[in-house]
Amino acid sequence: MTAFDRPGPHPRRRAVLTGTLAVGAAALLPLATPGRARAATGPVIADCATWGARQPSGSVRTLPTPPQKIIVHHTATPNVTDYSQSHAFDLARSMQAYQMDDERWIDTGQHFTISRGAHVVEGRHGSLAALQAGTRHVESAHCSGQNTVAVGIENEGTYSTVDPRSAQFSALVDLCAHICRQYGLAAYQIYGHRDFNSTACPGDRLYALLPQLRRDVAARIGGDPAAPVWPVLRSGDNGERVRTLQQLLIGRGAGLTADGAFGPATDAAVRDFQAAGRATADGIAGPQTWNQLVAPARRGDSGEAVKAVQGQLTAHGIATAVDGAFGPGTEAGVVRFQGTRSLPADGIVDARTWSRLVV
Repeated sequence: MTAFDRPGPHPRRRAVLTGTLAVGAAALLPLATPGRARAATGPVIADCATWGARQPSGSVRTLPTPPQKIIVHHTATPNVTDYSQSHAFDLARSMQAYQMDDERWIDTGQHFTISRGAHVVEGRHGSLAALQAGTRHVESAHCSGQNTVAVGIENEGTYSTVDPRSAQFSALVDLCAHICRQYGLAAYQIYGHRDFNSTACPGDRLYALLPQLRRDVAARIGGDPAAPVWPVLRSGDNGERVRTLQQLLIGRGAGLTADGAFGPATDAAVRDFQAAGRATADGIAGPQTWNQLVAPARRGDSGEAVKAVQGQLTAHGIATAVDGAFGPGTEAGVVRFQGTRSLPADGIVDARTWSRLVV
């Protein structure tokens, strides 16, 4: 029986919940072709057929869009000294059995797993095929609120007080670099599970290695590996940052007035949103809350998040109509803002552009 970490301060069995984002029309992914064990031009990845996976108990769904980020986990299992491929396959079967039989999921929750011996295996059926295509993403069950937008990578072991083996970490770098290339992700879009949910995962020591992971991946694919930095807002705060927070919450269904004042209604809305996303429900809007709230905004989008972008641009001296429609004027304003912050001037408000707008 494989043990996993449950959201909370101590590693125990994983009880990752399925994502809270709505999934539109979904299709059944093709299952693994027997014997295929290599992602095109990437690291060797043993597919589900190779390690002897059971068939899913339900339809494995795919979205026609690529993921937006990578989330790193640890399995919170013993730090074994069996580094063989056969052990990696045993681990994959054990994880699938626990998640399907005990948790009643349709299949393994994560997309990929890296064993202590640095062997990489496919987790949820169809994950390798989606990665090879580079245009679609398998809905998963590894991080509440992120399962439709993030690739989940499990690392065998418990990394609360010890580091992963160097070979295992190198395999993680290889896999993350390949995923970033296939999906057009930047190195800074690599996160840890605790960046979104109330959990100890991926362990203090592995989490502390994430900046190095981002740097190592950036050395392969280019770009700035610096992760977004978010403000911390709480009851009593005022200003455009609070208004942005309120608009993003309204966009997620909160009944608020975006008045820029962090009062009792905003506090309650933050706590509700945090609880729904399995984050720390303390009413303080810090990194977990921002990471869950923001999503890329681009030309053609509309709604409260676009109003938040437009309000922030105006606050930064780039006059923009706050009409909730991301048209050419808003795109030009975003490009101008990005240029002043040494960001890629692509007109897309990704997580790092969001973070620069609200700091």
